[in-house]
Amino acid sequence: MRRVLIGDLMAAARLIAPLPACDRRPVLRRLLAETHAAHLYAKRFGRPHRLWGNGSLMARAMAIQTDPVPPWGGPLRAALAEVIAALQERDHFNHS
Repeated sequence: MRRVLIGDLMAAARLIAPLPACDRRPVLRRLLAETHAAHLYAKRFGRPHRLWGNGSLMARAMAIQTDPVPPWGGPLRAALAEVIAALQERDHFNHS
């Protein structure tokens, strides 16, 4: 996966904020896996994956986003915290 910037975090948080709490983790796991695969594809073939984008979290999240963007507040803040936790957990397991 490409380097994660604040826009990537916010795009992923906007994607999962409207979801029920029980659906957020599975969606995040899939999002991170597809983003990583897209990055590997782009590195190998020199072009973005046709469905999953260029390997940035923002590109993948925005391709999936269908719900209106929630306003800044409790649900979006909680979703942002979940995104950060999922990235930290993924990073921990990839470097252990």
